[in-house]
Amino acid sequence: MFPFKEMINILKKRLKDDLPSVTKIAQQERRDPFLILVGTLLSLRTKDELTEKVMERLVRRARTPEELLRIPAGELQKLIYPVGFYRNKSKVLANVAQIITGTYDGIVPDSIDELLKIKGVGRKTANLVVTEAYGKPGICVDTHVHRISNRIGAVSTKGPHQTEEALRKILPRQYWIIYNTLLVTFGKRICSPLSPRCSQCPVVHLCARKGVTKHR
Repeated sequence: MFPFKEMINILKKRLKDDLPSVTKIAQQERRDPFLILVGTLLSLRTKDELTEKVMERLVRRARTPEELLRIPAGELQKLIYPVGFYRNKSKVLANVAQIITGTYDGIVPDSIDELLKIKGVGRKTANLVVTEAYGKPGICVDTHVHRISNRIGAVSTKGPHQTEEALRKILPRQYWIIYNTLLVTFGKRICSPLSPRCSQCPVVHLCARKGVTKHR
C-alpha cells in the first residue's frame, strides 16, 4: 500500500501557503457553492493567476445565478476575457445559471450525481464543488492528480476517471479533499509533466518515477 499519510504530511508542510485558485476562491467567498462552481468552470485550461483576476471582476457584477443571467452575452464575454475559451465558457456559465435557477431553485446541488446532470459540468468540476463548497468527501482528479498518482506508483490507470475510481478504493477517506489541493500545486511547482524537478522533490524517496525518462 502506498504511504499516503507520509506523502501528504510532507506536502502539507512544503506547500502550506501555496493554494490552487479554486481553493482560494472558496476561502475568499465563504464557501459559496455558486461562485465556487463558476470559478471552477473558469479555471479549466486557464492559469490560476488569471482565474483569480477574472473572478474578482465577475463577482462585482454577479454573485448569484439570477444576477449572472441578467448580464448580456456580449458583456459576459468581456467580463471573463481572457480566460481560455472565454466565448464558449460564457455560454456554459449562462446555461449553468439557467439550469440552477430553473431546475434547482437557485441552489447548486450538493451531490456529484446531480451536478453531472448539468450540461458543461464534468467530474472534476462536480468533485471540486462538493468538496470545496459543501465539505463532502470527493476526489477531484485533473491532469496533475492523474499524472502524479501514476508516476509515484500509487495507481496504474489510463485516464482520470479510472484514477478516481482507483483512489476511492485505496486513498484513506480523510485525505480525499486535500489530495487534489496538494497535488495540483505540487504538479505545477515541482512534479511537472515533462522533466520534473526530482532534485527539489520532498517525496522523491516515496516515488516510483514511473514514466519519467528525464528529470532535473
